[in-house]
Amino acid sequence: MAETVLSIQGLKVAYGGIQAVKGVDLEVRAGELIALIGANGAGKTTTMKAITGMLQPAAGDITYFGRSIRGQGSFQLVGQGLAMVPEGRGVFARMTIVENLLMGAYVRDDKAGIQADIDRMFETFPRLKERAQQLAGTMSGGEQQMLAMARALMSRPKLLLLDEPSMGLSPIMVEKIFEVIRTVHGQGTTLLLVEQNAKLALQAADRGYVMDSGLITMSDDAKTMLDDPRVRAAYLGEAA
Repeated sequence: MAETVLSIQGLKVAYGGIQAVKGVDLEVRAGELIALIGANGAGKTTTMKAITGMLQPAAGDITYFGRSIRGQGSFQLVGQGLAMVPEGRGVFARMTIVENLLMGAYVRDDKAGIQADIDRMFETFPRLKERAQQLAGTMSGGEQQMLAMARALMSRPKLLLLDEPSMGLSPIMVEKIFEVIRTVHGQGTTLLLVEQNAKLALQAADRGYVMDSGLITMSDDAKTMLDDPRVRAAYLGEAA
């Protein structure tokens, strides 16, 4: 069995006075693409923020390669190979695409490697190469999502978290984003994906978890979940 990259045990998180996460257990193994699906308000983004140090858990533990990372800040975790593309993308609007990519590599000092990775990002995201000197804030939502993903990959993450990468994008751009997700996964990056489009997420994933009202209510092989009538009725818009 592959090495466990991330393990969450009994995670509880209060957010704005509300118990948003009520005791979650979740595991991500090396090389996997894990989909975390559920309705709006289920606690998915809160879980991601707790993993990356943006919110402090009320209880439970989060281990990364067997070591607890509870209480560490996001900047510390990026240096250890844990990066997140947040909901809403968060690109540096007044910087060019190249400058954004360089910001993604701020934890590194290997200039030759950084340039090689910029070239690799331009191969993976040809649209970014065409607009290399364009200000990020002038790009479309889909292009900004590609840039946010490329910027996170510049840190050479061992685990990449993606929070709602398709939100607000056109159907054509959603397909392109998922093509890139599959490519990045195929290149060996371990991914944890929170996604409103449950069907696309499970089609791309190895395993899936369903979150509802702050709890994990189901977990299984992604293909099995795609065929499960409960998942189809609740999250894929199909009759049970």
